[in-house]
Amino acid sequence: MTPSRKVSALAVRQFLRRAHLLDAPAAGVGAVLDHHGYVQIDPINICGRMHDHILRNRVKDYREGGLMRHLHEGENGSPLAAEQRTAFEHHLPSADILVAFPLSAWPHLRAAMRARTKRTSAWSGRLTAREREFAKTIMEVFAGGGGVGPEAFADHRRGRSVWGSATLAKSTLQKLFFHGELLISGRQSNRRLYDLPERVLPSRVLALSEPTAEETARWLALTRLRQHRLVALRRAEVPLVEDRVQPIAVDGCPSLYCLNEDLHWFEPTAPAGVASAAAEALLLAPLDPLIYDRRLTRHLWDFDYTWEAYVPAPKRKRGYYALPVLSGHELVGYVDVRADHSKGRLGVVSRSVRRGHRTASAIGSLSRFLSLA
Repeated sequence: MTPSRKVSALAVRQFLRRAHLLDAPAAGVGAVLDHHGYVQIDPINICGRMHDHILRNRVKDYREGGLMRHLHEGENGSPLAAEQRTAFEHHLPSADILVAFPLSAWPHLRAAMRARTKRTSAWSGRLTAREREFAKTIMEVFAGGGGVGPEAFADHRRGRSVWGSATLAKSTLQKLFFHGELLISGRQSNRRLYDLPERVLPSRVLALSEPTAEETARWLALTRLRQHRLVALRRAEVPLVEDRVQPIAVDGCPSLYCLNEDLHWFEPTAPAGVASAAAEALLLAPLDPLIYDRRLTRHLWDFDYTWEAYVPAPKRKRGYYALPVLSGHELVGYVDVRADHSKGRLGVVSRSVRRGHRTASAIGSLSRFLSLA
């Protein structure tokens, strides 16, 4: 492997802004999916959904709901045919986090799907005896046509779910999705609609051979590098990708790696048309790829942040949906905002921003994005 390249924390922050497309947004959602490997999906909508926050800073002229339209809709809102699709929804093999993937990810998910059918988990594991029996009915329905959710089934017996009680139909459909027997074919008001894989993914993708375990391990490591652009690789990952990465040394940080193809982002002179890093502040997604690794964020940015949506209210320090503030090459605080569509306004619940940094323009931009101004 090539020797480590020693750089300053400031140079790394400049690199990360550029490599995360924050200074020069991409032309479309597909370009971001290819660049970052995936975009995390989350249903909570307090001031816009997680995936929309991630993409609105990375896609030029991005509009709310753009990811779901890219995944599932053709022109005039018509459902996409399988052969028209360029991306799909599924879970990361290592974390069971729902994301939007480019089609190239599909073969690498199959081993994880198969493994889930053998493990115990109320959320994603093997079917219970009741679920196995009900799955026969479900698959018979989908054989005749899909694009439906749990409401299409008259059986309202209770099932089990990691989030508490759910109908047997919902819990069974969810597991069949985790196992790759069904895929998300569309959404109605964020509710999932399912269908058979052959009616969701192009035939050429389904026909791809399954990679070896080592090939998928390499893909996972490269995907993590694409997602975050600078990572602390695990010891077992380094040999898998050493031909594709450059070690980066930063004082006070663990050993870091970036993709060789990203080294140009370290160049001090930005291309013509690229915005200056001193531009107005940006409100980041709570789980933005730039700050997802809390330990690395503390090291590189001197910023400690935790998303607190699932933290009990008395223990929250920042707020239910506080958005980190990126100002130039610094993370300078957070703003907790809440959309009130009935009044057509975006309210600030709380704010903690370092003196000398302004957020009014960023809040106004988010308000316009949400059609509240």
